[in-house]
Amino acid sequence: MRLVEGARRTTIVIVEDEPAIADALAARLRVEGFAVEVAGDGLRGVELCDRIAPDLVVLDVMLPAIDGHEVCRRIQRERPVPVLMLTALDSEADLLVGLGVGADDYMTKPFSQREFVARVRALLRRAQRAGEPAPKAISAGPITIDPERREVRRDGALVHLTPTEFDLVHRLALRPGVVLSREQLLEEVWGYADGSAGVRTVDSHVAAVRRKLGADVLRTVQGIGYAFGMPAAAPER
Repeated sequence: MRLVEGARRTTIVIVEDEPAIADALAARLRVEGFAVEVAGDGLRGVELCDRIAPDLVVLDVMLPAIDGHEVCRRIQRERPVPVLMLTALDSEADLLVGLGVGADDYMTKPFSQREFVARVRALLRRAQRAGEPAPKAISAGPITIDPERREVRRDGALVHLTPTEFDLVHRLALRPGVVLSREQLLEEVWGYADGSAGVRTVDSHVAAVRRKLGADVLRTVQGIGYAFGMPAAAPER
């Protein structure tokens, strides 16, 4: 099934300085029915995104002129856009930097085109769901989650979360104390049909949330998954 928006095809920008990789990804996305534009460095990527306002950006971290982290900051200034970051770096610190500047997901090179397309589709589905009516706010101890404003506060202070981090916290907080596996979270938060792929993505996002909201917010259940760490909390009715 190809993603189309009426007569307008969904537009994706690829910012990648390796022509072989950029051409291969662009060709695959075009086969899947997307309109694709490519930029070979960071500055051209920012200019291209400003000009055509894409539905999603595939962004390499290591770029000439300005790196992918700075590109991500700049393209998110005017309008939120889903960003899938590509990186050859796989340390947790490197990945958290990318998530911290507004990337919604990342893939570590090398990766399969099948998994790449699955992640692109998942991010687009999540972006579409963002326009749906928001449920009521949730309060749990020092944590307040406001889905309508997409804000999270701890002890009254606003804490900046990326779109994916917010969705992760909110999904777990809807069922406080209930343990969800990484595979369930990949399906429910990221929208992956095959939840067996990308479990490290969940772990990295959990680490980022704990760093921002506190280690007590999300509880690890060894060998199973994660739970919202304040089981006395419940969604407001």
